Amino acid sequence: MESAVKTIWKIDPTHSEIGFKIRHMMISTVKGHFDSFDVEVEAENEDFSDAQINVSIDIDSINTKNSDRDNHLKSADFFNADEFPKMTFKSTSFDGEKLKGELSIKNITKEVELDVDFNGSAVDPYGQTKAGFEISGEINRQDFDLTWSAITEAGKVVVSDTVKIVIDAQLVKQG
Repeated sequence: MESAVKTIWKIDPTHSEIGFKIRHMMISTVKGHFDSFDVEVEAENEDFSDAQINVSIDIDSINTKNSDRDNHLKSADFFNADEFPKMTFKSTSFDGEKLKGELSIKNITKEVELDVDFNGSAVDPYGQTKAGFEISGEINRQDFDLTWSAITEAGKVVVSDTVKIVIDAQLVKQG
């Protein structure tokens, strides 16, 4: 019996973004992303339905286009990047549309489910096979001990508990 060969895929960071959106003062949305991350995918099936996915994100690379806010997010009020420099995700299942896995932030691990659109694969002008995905979902920041909170004078919450995850990923086939 012939055993299937697993293919290794790595993230193409110049064509990928791990981003998030969160409501600010309940009247607007602040967007951010992480500049430094690593993703490795191992799959036998061309549709990635059996994929094993491992993600590591450098908290210190958070970027919301505001250095004061970024520094606050890195502080003990939120991510505590000095003590917990990485956020990780390890898949537990992927059926082609729903990706389930264990998200770890500040040594707290919770199962999350993300929606996935697989946009297909193609060979680029340099002969590299690439695959593209759009991934989205939501988490509650309180579940991961990201509990800093403040109320405006008008009684509005400054930062929502719901964080929307928005990921554009382009993978490069290895070997």
